[in-house]
Amino acid sequence: MSDITLSASVRQNLLSLQSTATLLSRTQDRLSTGNKVNSALDNPTNYFTAQGLNNRASDINNLLDSIGNGVQVIQAANTGITSLQSLVDSAKSIANQALQAPTGYSTKSNMSVTLDGATSDDLRGATSYQNTIASSNVLYTGAAGGTTAATATATLDGTAGTFTGTAVTGATAATTLIGTGGVDATGAIFKDGASLSVNGHTVTFKSGDAPAASGVPAGSGVSGNIVTDGQGNSTVYLGSTGTPDATVGDVLTAVDLASGAISASITAGAATIGTAVSTVNGTNQVVLQSSTGGAVNVSGTADMLGALGLTAATGSGIVTVSANPTTSAASLGTLIKDGSTLTVNGKTITFKNAAAPTASTLGTGYSENGNLVTDGDGNSTVYLQGGTVGDVLNAVDLATGVQTVASVSSGTATLQTTSGDTKATIVNGALQVSTGATSDLKITGTGNALSALGLTGNTGMATSFTAKRSSTPGSLDGKTLSFSAFNGGTAVSVTFGDGTNGTVRSLADLNDALKSDNLIASFDNSTGKLTVSASNDYASTTLGSTESGGVIGGDLASLDWSEPSDPVQDPTSQSTRANLVSQYNNIIDQITATAQDASFNGVNLLNGDQLKMVFDETGKSSLTIAGVTFDPAGLGLAKLTAGTDFVDNASTNKILTNLNTASTTLRTEASALGSNLSVVQVRQDFSKNLINVLQTGASNLTLADTNEEAANSQALSTRQSIAVSALSLANQSQQSVLRLLQ
Repeated sequence: MSDITLSASVRQNLLSLQSTATLLSRTQDRLSTGNKVNSALDNPTNYFTAQGLNNRASDINNLLDSIGNGVQVIQAANTGITSLQSLVDSAKSIANQALQAPTGYSTKSNMSVTLDGATSDDLRGATSYQNTIASSNVLYTGAAGGTTAATATATLDGTAGTFTGTAVTGATAATTLIGTGGVDATGAIFKDGASLSVNGHTVTFKSGDAPAASGVPAGSGVSGNIVTDGQGNSTVYLGSTGTPDATVGDVLTAVDLASGAISASITAGAATIGTAVSTVNGTNQVVLQSSTGGAVNVSGTADMLGALGLTAATGSGIVTVSANPTTSAASLGTLIKDGSTLTVNGKTITFKNAAAPTASTLGTGYSENGNLVTDGDGNSTVYLQGGTVGDVLNAVDLATGVQTVASVSSGTATLQTTSGDTKATIVNGALQVSTGATSDLKITGTGNALSALGLTGNTGMATSFTAKRSSTPGSLDGKTLSFSAFNGGTAVSVTFGDGTNGTVRSLADLNDALKSDNLIASFDNSTGKLTVSASNDYASTTLGSTESGGVIGGDLASLDWSEPSDPVQDPTSQSTRANLVSQYNNIIDQITATAQDASFNGVNLLNGDQLKMVFDETGKSSLTIAGVTFDPAGLGLAKLTAGTDFVDNASTNKILTNLNTASTTLRTEASALGSNLSVVQVRQDFSKNLINVLQTGASNLTLADTNEEAANSQALSTRQSIAVSALSLANQSQQSVLRLLQ
């Protein structure tokens, strides 16, 4: 080439063409690689800086695989914990089945003693009760001044009262009611169907003649013109206008029957009636007379009573006239009203305005003492006409049981006082009422019986009169009973008493005290036997043994207690429980297998392995997760032994406690793994983002601008074409010389 001589223009164009070709080659190289720095020659600083960034990104990217494996190891452990939790829950279910199964023992360990006279309501033994005396208000007689104290002989009835009407011309007891010469000449007043009301009883008037004895209703009797039912209701037969029969005396007799002033004896339809006390006096006046035991109240139309001279009113309106008995020095100051009652300890005393019936007329089972009739079961009727305070006291005693019917002769009763009791009496005007020993006293009443007998309390407003018996508690009162701690319970000591201030009276009280010591008591009322036994939770243990405790002490330890018995197993129940033990042990085997299988890539955090994860290329940032051993032993669980475990509630509850602890341990570890997994996932995301940052930074140092390089390539191509053309022009002068030489 040194022998070749180029012109200056050719050489210049050739150099320009070579330079363009070099630039074009570099531009095409950048476009093909995408980098503007492809070697240290391009830009040493950027090249080595980018290479360092890319190397770090590569190192961190390599660590991501290890982190991902660590995440899977944690997730495998978490999956294992979830399965273990399910297995523990299944074991709990089996234990709960054991709790719901029969006790497992047909007889629990127990000891018993017989307590004479005791009941489940009062374990102290038989309480003896004594009669007490309760006083009423002071009773006074009807003597003037109202200050004379009543005695037992004071009568319950008084002096009969009277009501005298106005004179009726020509009236006598024999005067007819209707017809010529009668008080009702036309028969317009005393007519068929008319009636009078007397003390709640009815006197009815009926036309025609009275029937024969054979024609009266059953239970009724006929006497003259009157048919009576024996209970105070009567029918007066008027006869006919032409041949009147009924008289004023018949009306007065019917009124006296209704008021109780007289009575009727009925035999085979015939009535024998006492002599009327209501009369027509010598001045033609009708005189109504009450009984000694109660008032007479006669109600009828004004015309009817007016015909008898008992009212000045006329017409069909109802008028009532009355006559009331009065008190005297021989009677109570307040008379008891007919029909009043006393209820004494559930027994009834009825007060009746009548004279006492004869003993021979009493029904079967009834007997008479004085002016009272008793049914022999504590219920009595006191007859006000002739009855005394003493009769009331006897009736109260029959109701309380203080007195009883000792014998009955011809219907007459002989009373006797119950041993140890005191008959009711009246002292200084106050009733001294005995409670008796069989029950506390409670007296209520209807009518005015309570108030008339002074039984309405100090204020006079009380609706009942009550008194309690005195009592002496049973032999165990004040005695103590104790048991040492039984199966970890609380030692207990009780004192028998009335149930107040912490004392024990009933079986319920005793059980409240024993339950804290895992003991329970029962009582057989038929035999008086008190039995103390182990509670259901500790049915497998022996009361009073060295291992279990529950040694008896206190005052009652000296009683004749039976020796503590050993518990007696129920084969059927224990078989059921043994089957549950087998099921439980299968679960334990599965816990072992599950804990061993919870591994990933050879690492098992549930089998004691340790997991270390490195998060940066220097190894300075890392996380170490310590493994746990979650086999049955690590969870505090173990296989059970049939006949030892699940035998009673106490042993079952211990196993349930261990299962609950295991469940808590699993949940705690699951929480710890969850926390570590969150940390790992955060670092995993951080590393991914950091790699992106490093790679982006490296790219920013080396990547070419493709738009710029494409423009450069286009420009260099144009430039190269121009250089070729210029070189061609420079060579034309030499072509001209060549042609000259040709």
